[in-house]
Amino acid sequence: MEIALFIAAAAQLVIAVLNLFLVRIMKWEEPVAQMPQLVRDVFHVHSCFITITLVIFGVVTMRFAGELAAGTNDLGRWLVCGIGLFWLIRWVMQFFFYSSSHWKGKRAETAVHIVLILTYGFFAGVYLLAAFGNEGYS
Repeated sequence: MEIALFIAAAAQLVIAVLNLFLVRIMKWEEPVAQMPQLVRDVFHVHSCFITITLVIFGVVTMRFAGELAAGTNDLGRWLVCGIGLFWLIRWVMQFFFYSSSHWKGKRAETAVHIVLILTYGFFAGVYLLAAFGNEGYS
């Protein structure tokens, strides 16, 4: 469990770094520039706070992976439960919020969609297992 938490933490830090370049990676410069100023500002602030959140998740998990894996601390169990629910909700949104028109019939976009489903599912599973099913793991 400790190794799985460490892998999840490292992956979240990678996603946090990638999130800093999301507009460029996704080639959204023009659509973002065309947003009304308030919408553009909210977009950038939310992106910044998602990045900060992922860094916090990653750093705290790396620093306390052993304790979180042991599941002996109520605060740790609540923390991994919260992070697990965060990723479970994100996993569900990947299925039900985004229109399939974004990837349907597009090979690269479909591959990204599948990678995101697997990644978010892994994060949710690892954290929720650490919260609720880690008796006997260390």
